Amino acid sequence: MRRTGSGRTGIRPAAAAVWGTVVAFLVTGCVGMPEGGPPERVEIPQGAGAENLQVRVYPVAPYKGESPRDLLAGFLNASNADEPTYRTAKKYLTASAGDRWQPEAGVSVLDSQGQTGAPPPEGAASTEITVTGGLVGTLDGKQSYQSAADGEQFRQTFTFVKEDDGPDKGEWRIDRLPDGLIADQTTFKNGYRAVHRYFYALTDPSAEHPQAGAVLIPDPIYLRRRVDPLTAAAKALAAGPSTWLAPAVYSPLDGVRITAPVAVSDSKVATVKVDVPDFGGRSELCQQMAGQLYHTLADQQGKAPIQRLELSGVKGGCAIGADAAARIAPGSLAGENGSQQYYQLDDGRMMVAQGDGQGRAVAGPLGQPSPTGQTGKATPGTFAVRRDGGAVAVIGADGRNLQVVGTGEGDKLGTPVLSSRAPTPEQGLASPSWDGRQDLWLVDRDPAGSRVLMVRGGKVVEVPVAGLAGRTVKSLKVSSDGVRIALVLSNPKDNAQTVELGLLTHRGTAADPKADITGLRPVAPLLTDVASVAWADTDQLLLLGKEKGKLQQLHYLGTDGSQSSDSPLQGGESMTSVSATEDRDGDVVPTVLAVSDRRIYRLQGTQWREVPVPQEHPALSFSYPG
Repeated sequence: MRRTGSGRTGIRPAAAAVWGTVVAFLVTGCVGMPEGGPPERVEIPQGAGAENLQVRVYPVAPYKGESPRDLLAGFLNASNADEPTYRTAKKYLTASAGDRWQPEAGVSVLDSQGQTGAPPPEGAASTEITVTGGLVGTLDGKQSYQSAADGEQFRQTFTFVKEDDGPDKGEWRIDRLPDGLIADQTTFKNGYRAVHRYFYALTDPSAEHPQAGAVLIPDPIYLRRRVDPLTAAAKALAAGPSTWLAPAVYSPLDGVRITAPVAVSDSKVATVKVDVPDFGGRSELCQQMAGQLYHTLADQQGKAPIQRLELSGVKGGCAIGADAAARIAPGSLAGENGSQQYYQLDDGRMMVAQGDGQGRAVAGPLGQPSPTGQTGKATPGTFAVRRDGGAVAVIGADGRNLQVVGTGEGDKLGTPVLSSRAPTPEQGLASPSWDGRQDLWLVDRDPAGSRVLMVRGGKVVEVPVAGLAGRTVKSLKVSSDGVRIALVLSNPKDNAQTVELGLLTHRGTAADPKADITGLRPVAPLLTDVASVAWADTDQLLLLGKEKGKLQQLHYLGTDGSQSSDSPLQGGESMTSVSATEDRDGDVVPTVLAVSDRRIYRLQGTQWREVPVPQEHPALSFSYPG
């Protein structure tokens, strides 16, 4: 059973006995916040539709007398079926085309599919049909997803010929076609699953202790759901990182081959075999490989994670358990303080949230009100708490000065770390953000010279950003691993504010550290007015923004730009900023924080709840560490 070129569903004689069972669950909802006043009750999507839609697809071979149009429809269905070798799909091709076609070259995902081409005249020996559609995104040969630009179109031509000999004599077959696969969004969601492979962040040569804090970086990919996903994930890991991530990571598995199918026992022990000749005397290398494999395979296991991974080469091997793997886990640099919530009152006091109560003031000078006329302490503006909670970066409301203030009882106010010469607060310093290695990142939006800056200890380093193409950085948010950074960019041509993800690399020495931001790539090309961005997990961003002509909403997006939930969460126009965290306590997802109409809110379950603060001093900002 398959869809024909006309969109109707027909039953083919050979297909009726092998067509599998279709089971679909779809749970959707929305989160609502009015444009004015306090937020209202919300409904959150409980799981993405792609995860809840399961359709087993068996390929069907072509039958005699099939027209080119139906032959093409059958080929597209067969090529997206759950068959690892594409053997049935190649029956739609001539022998030479079957030898040339490279299905693993990638996938083009279309919002809808159309075909152009007239039926061949009587007696014709060849004909062409062009497949068209709006391009949603693509997978490359390494299974990495890339969102398409707004309005980007797909157009590829298939050439058909009539076989002049052999068992298919007189039948139409495809003789020329593009490499890779073509799938609509529903087919793609059913046939592929978003997973991650993990690579180690390169050591920073300019760090005081370059080897400290090894951490794995997620590299999102899409794998076929039902074609031995564990072995496929291990092989994808061994094949190396995506082209985008490669400059910032390394892999001990580089050049290593997986030699047997991956197996997981009932006791949740995974076994992986590789072609390393001898692990003798190379225990550290073996453990590094095992750590990568553990997290890559655990990502496939969902609610039943593996407890131990055993890695063996031709000779020798090693094992790694859950506790040891946790020390290098993605997000391990988010800090034990990562789920603590902080807010700042309009009198300058910084507070630590405590359950449903009004919270308590932080220790040190930031927990005290700003006396009238005091110049040493920044008046309420923007702040970022270091991930260990031991210091806070504060930018005053005038956007002029950055201070880094300790949160201990004996800490004192110091002189500003740096100052901006911008003429207005909206053009001054903005968006301080800490990575997990205690480097502070921020933007100086001075129109005389907009800059991204890194503060390390007492050093201020200007960080060049490649690929801006005339745009300026308005704000930023760095990941805890310090490898990826989300930038909100402003385009002077149309005043659009969009989000792109950049790659952070380090160079220089401890005395003269340097860093670069390269590889900018769009995360949400349809959002043209982004107000705020936050890291909501090690592989996920939370964006507050709007599409052209639509209301402002909250969007969860993967770092590759793929949608992380089927429906955005609605947010009112009064929302000005959001905060989330990478920190996780098991499967518990921390609440989203939002600022709206000089009030702060937590998204708890299915409701926005206002955070209680002193009535005489409303809160101006609210944030997780980082």
